[in-house]
Amino acid sequence: MSHVAAATIPARGKASDAVTRTEPAAVARPYEGPLPQVDNARAMAPADARELSRLFLMRLKALEEGTREYQYARNTLIEMNISLVRFAARRFAARINADIEIDDVIQVGTIGLIKAIDRFDPDREVEFSTLAIPYITGEIKRYFRDTTWAVHVPRRLQELRVELAKCQETLTETLGRAPSVKEIAGHLELSEEEVSEGLVAANGYSSTSIDSAGGTTDRTAARGEGRPLSDTVGDVDSAMTLFEDCHTLAPLLRALSPQARGEWKPDGWHLPMLLVCVAAVAVVIWVARLRRRK
Repeated sequence: MSHVAAATIPARGKASDAVTRTEPAAVARPYEGPLPQVDNARAMAPADARELSRLFLMRLKALEEGTREYQYARNTLIEMNISLVRFAARRFAARINADIEIDDVIQVGTIGLIKAIDRFDPDREVEFSTLAIPYITGEIKRYFRDTTWAVHVPRRLQELRVELAKCQETLTETLGRAPSVKEIAGHLELSEEEVSEGLVAANGYSSTSIDSAGGTTDRTAARGEGRPLSDTVGDVDSAMTLFEDCHTLAPLLRALSPQARGEWKPDGWHLPMLLVCVAAVAVVIWVARLRRRK
């Protein structure tokens, strides 16, 4: 802030006549005095921490990096402003689950606080919190983006997932139903291909165990029933090889003559060899599936 100093300058020849002029004050110099000793910076009131932070930041700019006094000023600034990290972390409380602890979020936010302390310039005459909060939230957002996704997807699609979720919620309230891909694309001014890509990528945010029940209704879920997803995962079926062989031989058998095909008509009944083969394959597949279910 530009300070204004009032200087009283006597007029020439008359000491009694005084003219008050307004002169611009000199630019504030970094604080060069000794820093006060702070024993418990974390327990300091926010107003006191804000005033002392301004003093410590000005002194930090004049100190040589690596000295003991520099380390004391820097560490004290971190302790005094840790409340900013807690404030920013509370904004992400809804995204904290069993796999993420609040202490981890605070630790990540402290990295942003340290970056803000190192890059703050007191000569710009802005509040420290104005710079610190964006740095802290930026580090926390990067942490969630890099660690909470079950499948790694590009950052562009991660950010698109958030926009799609907000758009779907807004359009659902407006339309009274789930919006279509075309409606979402029109609302976000994107192509339908981009929206479809974002919706598919959003499935990679979380994963489900194959031992969890899938396809359950409210009634079966209440009784603790439900078929595990592992039961619906495909497996190698030995009978499929026999079926493929018969399916390949079918056109070749039809091209053969009745004598070569081994066709006969006992007592007026017509039973080609091909039907016998298909029936055998069906029985083998049915038996194999029953064994796998057991």
